[in-house]
Amino acid sequence: MPELKSIQSLLSTYQPKPINQKTSYAILLPLIKIGEAYHVLYQVRAQHISQPGEVAFPGGQVETGESLRAAAIRETVEELNIASDQIQVLGEIDFLVSGSRTIHCFVGEILIEDWQTISPNEEVERLFVLPLDQLMATPPTYYPLTSSLQASTKFPFERIPNGIHYPFKDFQRTIPFYDEFEENLWGMTALFTHRFVEMVRPAR
Repeated sequence: MPELKSIQSLLSTYQPKPINQKTSYAILLPLIKIGEAYHVLYQVRAQHISQPGEVAFPGGQVETGESLRAAAIRETVEELNIASDQIQVLGEIDFLVSGSRTIHCFVGEILIEDWQTISPNEEVERLFVLPLDQLMATPPTYYPLTSSLQASTKFPFERIPNGIHYPFKDFQRTIPFYDEFEENLWGMTALFTHRFVEMVRPAR
């Protein structure tokens, strides 16, 4: 039986983390100044990689010994084919816990005069921008999505109240879509976009 002092000593130096976290990802929400107005830079994922054709931010898995910030910069450098000194990281916004992974989102300005001169790597099909002012004026619509459970021979439904009808919260969620743009901006990318817009709105 451990003593109370040893438990206290353990907890005093312990850094809490999400339970069941297996992988951390870091992404960058890139800002580009066009004229006097800021825009958000998005990329469409290439057809030969996972989640083909989806709108995303540059980012990827955090490597062993790498900081979240460093991972976001490295992935942006690789995917956009730019130099690290062309990225000015402004800070981190709220992060997302999804299953066994966490996704951390940094915001940074891309210090390039003309975003159309960016030549991304083979993971990116194309780039596009949306005005920050327009994103502020047109919030996304959150559509409900409900998944259904199926009886399984392995899961002991008989041991929980209401069995298969137990109200598991993970099977009920809402997913954001920006309906006012030609580009299909939705899901996690829309969620981080909306959270950033809501955070900077008072500063406007």
